[in-house]
Amino acid sequence: MHDVSDLTAPHAPIGVFDSGLGGLSVLRAVRAQLPGESIVYVADSLYAPYGERDDAFIAERTLAIGQWLVTQGAKMLVVACNTATAQSIAMVRERLSIPLIGVEPGIKPAASQSKSRVAGVLATQVTLRSARFQSLLERYAADCRFICQPGHGLVQAIERCDVGSAELRALLRSYLQPMLDAGADTLVLGCTHYPFLDAAIRDIVGERMALIDTSVAIARQVERVLDQNGLRAASGASVDLPRFYSTSDGAHLQQLAATLLHLDAAVERVVIPSPSTAAPDSEAA
Repeated sequence: MHDVSDLTAPHAPIGVFDSGLGGLSVLRAVRAQLPGESIVYVADSLYAPYGERDDAFIAERTLAIGQWLVTQGAKMLVVACNTATAQSIAMVRERLSIPLIGVEPGIKPAASQSKSRVAGVLATQVTLRSARFQSLLERYAADCRFICQPGHGLVQAIERCDVGSAELRALLRSYLQPMLDAGADTLVLGCTHYPFLDAAIRDIVGERMALIDTSVAIARQVERVLDQNGLRAASGASVDLPRFYSTSDGAHLQQLAATLLHLDAAVERVVIPSPSTAAPDSEAA
C-alpha cells in the first residue's frame, strides 16, 4: 500500500510504458475497463526492441521512464512490456513512489484451458530466459507441455506497422507450424505487441489454437490496485484523450493508434536520458 497524500491524485493520469507500440494493446484494454481514467503513454521506440538488449540496459530504461512519468504526475505505472517486466520490475517497484503493475505471459490460463496438454508460447528471448518466466512455468505448467518460441523479428515488424505482409506471415508460419505439428491447441501471446498479429495468426492456425492475450486481465488488475489505493478517478469527471509520447519520431505510434485504436492523437517527442544513453544520442532519429 502506498501513501498517497496528494488529494488530487485520483484525477491524475495512469502512466503506461512499453519499449514501443505493443503497450497500445494494454492501453486499449485499460480504456475499455476504466473509461473514466486519463492515460499517459510512453513508447521507448528509439531503443526498441528490448528483446535484443542486455538486462542492465532494460532495467535502466524502465526506471528512467518510470521516474519521468512520476514527474508528469502519474498516479500509477503500468509496465506494458513483458520483457521489461520479466527483467526489471522488482527493482523498479522498490525505487518508485507510486503503485506499479507489470505484465507476464498467460501460462496459468493456458495450462488450465489446454485440452491437448500442449501449448505454444511466443515471446522475446529475454522474456523466455528470465527467472520470472521460468518460475511461471514451474508454478503453473503442471502436466502441460509448453513449446517456447522466441518471436525474432515480430516486434520490429509491428513497430513498422506491418501486421500482415507476406514476409511477416511466412515468419509467423515458421514459428507456429511446429507448435501445430506437436498438437498445441493453445497459444500464449507473451509480448504485448503480439495481439496486433491476431488476424495474421488466426489465418495460419484457424480455430485449432485458442489465443491467450492477458491485456484484459491486466486492465482488471489496474482497477483493483486503483481501488485498493483510493486512486480511482471520480465518476462523471471529464476525461481527456490519452497523451502519447515517443523517444523516436512517433510517426508509427500515431499511425498504429489511429489504425488499431481509432484515436487521432498527436505524439510528442521526448528525450528521457538514462546512464547508457547520453542525451545527444537520444536526439538521433
